[in-house]
Amino acid sequence: MTADAGSLTKAAPPSTTEVKAKQSVGSRLAEAVSGGAVRIFLIVVGLFWLVPTIGLLISSLRPPQEMTASGWWEVFSKPSQLTLESYDKLLQNSDITNSLFNTVLITVPATVLVVVIGALAGYAFAWMEFPGRDWWFLGVVGLLVVPVQVALIPVAELFGKIGLFGSIMGVVLFHTGFGLPFAVFLLRNFFAEIPKELLEAARLDGAGELRLFARVVMPLGGPAIASLGIFQFLWVWNDMLIALVFSNADSQPVTVALQTQMRAFADNVDVLAPGAFISMVVPLAVFFAFQRQFVSGVMAGAVK
Repeated sequence: MTADAGSLTKAAPPSTTEVKAKQSVGSRLAEAVSGGAVRIFLIVVGLFWLVPTIGLLISSLRPPQEMTASGWWEVFSKPSQLTLESYDKLLQNSDITNSLFNTVLITVPATVLVVVIGALAGYAFAWMEFPGRDWWFLGVVGLLVVPVQVALIPVAELFGKIGLFGSIMGVVLFHTGFGLPFAVFLLRNFFAEIPKELLEAARLDGAGELRLFARVVMPLGGPAIASLGIFQFLWVWNDMLIALVFSNADSQPVTVALQTQMRAFADNVDVLAPGAFISMVVPLAVFFAFQRQFVSGVMAGAVK
């Protein structure tokens, strides 16, 4: 008995044209966006985004008279213009060098305090039981919507009474206070995703809360902590409003010092360009140094 040839014949696979016809408009649009032409376009956009940075770098390496006489692109036809004279003069300007040192003294403690205190509070809100825990956390979340400008005058009066107004410590404390709500919110949500079984196993092995936090939670929270550190570092380093209000001539950071130098732009143009470039390149270097942890922290919780 012979089998029916028609029943043994396999159905021909659908053609590419038929598959594309069944695809939705969104799928076809996604395929078009992921093409090589779009990547080239994004690379070109990225290069254009770098043009101001490159221009500032070249301007900082040109003599003052050339800076005011022609555009920075002239250096490509006259590379002999490049010199370190402006950076040498910058290092001799005590206002700028002291402000760079003040910026480090403000940024590093404000970042470390926010990360450490935020991590401890985030762990407590995520895994420790205490009265009113949820209400306290709602209060922290509510502080996220409080604008900085609301607290400038009251905090300035408070710092004036206790002798912190105009000091580096006052600027650090203000940045720490306004950075903590976001830190606690971010780290609490990240720590809450840690498997409960892992923490219970560590407790069965005799680990106390502090040891559990240092040996288990902190290593697992590395990506979120790195992201928080980068956010806080960039915010404090680039801040100008808080520094203008709470610092004086002895404690001002580089942003305020450069703004002060702008009042005599014609006489200080050779100091402004290298100073602005150094002020910009430091946070960029910090970001690129921790970019992998930053991306991991931003994407944390997206895939389970």
